[in-house]
Amino acid sequence: MPAAGLPELEAALRLAFTPGLGPARLRELREAFGCASATLAATVSALTRVVGHELAASIHSGGNAEAATAALGWCDGDSQSLLIPEEPGYPALLAEIADPPPVLFVKGRASLLHLPAVAVVGSRNATVQGCNNAEAFARALSDAGLTIVSGLALGVDAAAHRGGLAGTGRSVAVIGTGIDVVYPARNRALAHQLAEEGALVSEFPLGTRALAGNFPRRNRVLSGLSLGCLVIEAAVHSGSLITARLAAEQGRDVFALPGSIHSPLAKGSHLLIKQGAKLVDSAQDVLEELRFAAPASQVPSDTPLQAAHDASSAAILDALGWDPCDGDTLAARTGIPPHALQSVLLSLELAGEIAILAGGRLQRVKRGT
Repeated sequence: MPAAGLPELEAALRLAFTPGLGPARLRELREAFGCASATLAATVSALTRVVGHELAASIHSGGNAEAATAALGWCDGDSQSLLIPEEPGYPALLAEIADPPPVLFVKGRASLLHLPAVAVVGSRNATVQGCNNAEAFARALSDAGLTIVSGLALGVDAAAHRGGLAGTGRSVAVIGTGIDVVYPARNRALAHQLAEEGALVSEFPLGTRALAGNFPRRNRVLSGLSLGCLVIEAAVHSGSLITARLAAEQGRDVFALPGSIHSPLAKGSHLLIKQGAKLVDSAQDVLEELRFAAPASQVPSDTPLQAAHDASSAAILDALGWDPCDGDTLAARTGIPPHALQSVLLSLELAGEIAILAGGRLQRVKRGT
């Protein structure tokens, strides 16, 4: 079909996938010509005044018809949809940001994009404690009625999705690849579960591989879909802090969970708190800030030691604290003989109370939030 007279969705797709046309330039074209179909029908000279001659020639020749055709074919699949800002169904909250994606591929429950949501992000190399916190916070926020948005990465993202899917609010993954590419491969089963019970979202053409520059770009979508952004664990230089900065620029609330002063993965969270992020140590803190009321029974609190733990277990946990510690130091703190200490440590590890870190160091694991 010639460019003139195209349906608006196909015209928008042709423009969105034209190399060199990012969200900012597409917005300029929309402001200049009103809609995608009118843009494709414009003269080269008129287009040149907005985007320059080379891009004007590409647009005038019909944009990327091949990618648009592939996207429209994909859209015929079950629970697969394409959303553009010019048509109903595009998330209203996302449309408010400075550079909303010109197209969204959605696999799964597109209705979740219109419900109140909170982003939960953090380190790919998260600690056991960090993953436990992410899952527990996400579960509580999901049970309170919030959709959990994250990025399908390893570590905190994956844990947040699991928690969101376990709750009533479900979960949405904003990915940095084409909607038909799962990255990382280790999260393939989780991606399939999200497509069945939640949703997968991408702004990239089909077949787009995992390119480094795409992940910071997708972060604005992750925060743009959400009322607030919760950072669980993050180094000072990390994608999570990029997401938090974008959230703040978009007028969203930013929350950060504090950690040990000795942990590199707490440095980013502490920096955010210094810069004005809201310190939280329970899911209820987030709910109150966002003015969401949840039954007290749905918000997890500190899990007490199991009744089966004897006095030695309690003494070891108290002496261990929340920072990593080696066995010799722990023995000196508690005064428990090494053979007896090892026996209790094994039972604590099996019970999920402690984790063994690299080098044989021990760390207490706080189950729940």
